[in-house]
Amino acid sequence: MKGMQSVDVEIDVNPPQDPVGDSFETANYGVDNGRFLFHVPETAVYSVADGNHIAITPYPAADEAKVRLFLLGTCMGVLLMQRGILPLHGSAVVIDGKVYAIVGESGAGKSTLAAAFARAGYPLMTDDVIAVDLSGDAPLVHSSYPQQKLWEESIEQLGLQDRGYSSIYQRVNKYAVPIRSRFCREALPLAGVVELVKSEEPKLSMQAYNQLEGLHALNVHTYRSSLLHLMNRQQWQFQSIARLASELPVYRLRRPVDGFSAFDLVDSIIRLTTKKEVVNS
Repeated sequence: MKGMQSVDVEIDVNPPQDPVGDSFETANYGVDNGRFLFHVPETAVYSVADGNHIAITPYPAADEAKVRLFLLGTCMGVLLMQRGILPLHGSAVVIDGKVYAIVGESGAGKSTLAAAFARAGYPLMTDDVIAVDLSGDAPLVHSSYPQQKLWEESIEQLGLQDRGYSSIYQRVNKYAVPIRSRFCREALPLAGVVELVKSEEPKLSMQAYNQLEGLHALNVHTYRSSLLHLMNRQQWQFQSIARLASELPVYRLRRPVDGFSAFDLVDSIIRLTTKKEVVNS
């Protein structure tokens, strides 16, 4: 049809029913004729195929917010793996036309730090899942959708309160925060990776990883890495992170566990990217 844009990912929602999970090799996951199946009890069965199609069969009484939560998380991570695009668990921001990935464990403060970058005027590329494309000469990061998931405390500290945000399913103090500006939609080169770590030390500190340490950090923070064996993608993932560790700098940024330090962390990373601060291994 004239004027219609090409469809990148097709998502089908089937009529609600009680799905039968007889194709699962573990409690929640399975593979059937190349389709990756993901079962969330009392919510839905998801089928991800060919890197471009997701089918959802919800339970009759499923909560729509919970169905959407797993669609935008695990399903998108699997779809990226099927496409040969490495998913990292974290947020990504743009500094001087280049992307810096902020990875870390859940609760490390990745989304809060990315939101602080946005408040300081730096565009956000993605939150939660970072899509790293290694098909070309240089690693590229593709943008996701303009939304973050932030805790109520972070929203208050960042001065974003009283905006009527929607609560994330069953997490009354965590909210979906739309990014109304400072969102980058074009693919840009990845320039570095920062692993954010909570520390009992009162001051923040930055350290450059050697290649082996960087490789370990990238392996730990590959999104849904536990699913790689079901998809026979372990070798591909290792080759991907080995290339990143050899071509890009990877850093560890320790932040105090107490207090709100997001804007200080922004300053530390900016000094790093502008080479105003020397970081030693």
